[in-house]
Amino acid sequence: MATEKIILGIDPGTTIMGFGLIKVVGKKMEFLQLNELQLSKYDDHYVRLRHIFERTIELIDSFHPDEIAIEAPFFGKNVQSMLKLGRAQGVAMAAGLSRQIPITEYSPKKIKMAITGNGNASKEQVAKMLQSLLTLKELPKNLDSTDGLAAAVCHFYNAGKVSTGKSYTGWAAFVKQNEKRISK
Repeated sequence: MATEKIILGIDPGTTIMGFGLIKVVGKKMEFLQLNELQLSKYDDHYVRLRHIFERTIELIDSFHPDEIAIEAPFFGKNVQSMLKLGRAQGVAMAAGLSRQIPITEYSPKKIKMAITGNGNASKEQVAKMLQSLLTLKELPKNLDSTDGLAAAVCHFYNAGKVSTGKSYTGWAAFVKQNEKRISK
């Protein structure tokens, strides 16, 4: 009997949050959905974070993913941007953790490498490869949603491998793996 699971992939952002869902049946993946949450219309950063949390919960309650794959923020020169991206990622992770869904974090390079074989591939190259792999009829205008889908596909390709990035099964696991970040 084939085992089934659903993977939610998230590309966190404070302007656009991209996400994609795949269903895994046995050793094959099937495309379910990709979309994005437009956040630029909200001026207040905290309102944006609330919408990220609420949309992630809505996706979880609608599709019942078994696992979540999330793109880790890349290290840029702008500290404020990194802080905002980290918050966006954190509230998406908190939504999954509140529903006891295991979360695995992947670097952008690891995701690109898993999809295209090139860790320096462009968003367009990743999107085209996903279109081919999952037989998508057309690609969205913004490629944030394909980035979210790419995280889910990367997780599928890394299933069962020892080093899949940071993985959390709940708050206790997160705290245990991040003891240095806890202030006492």
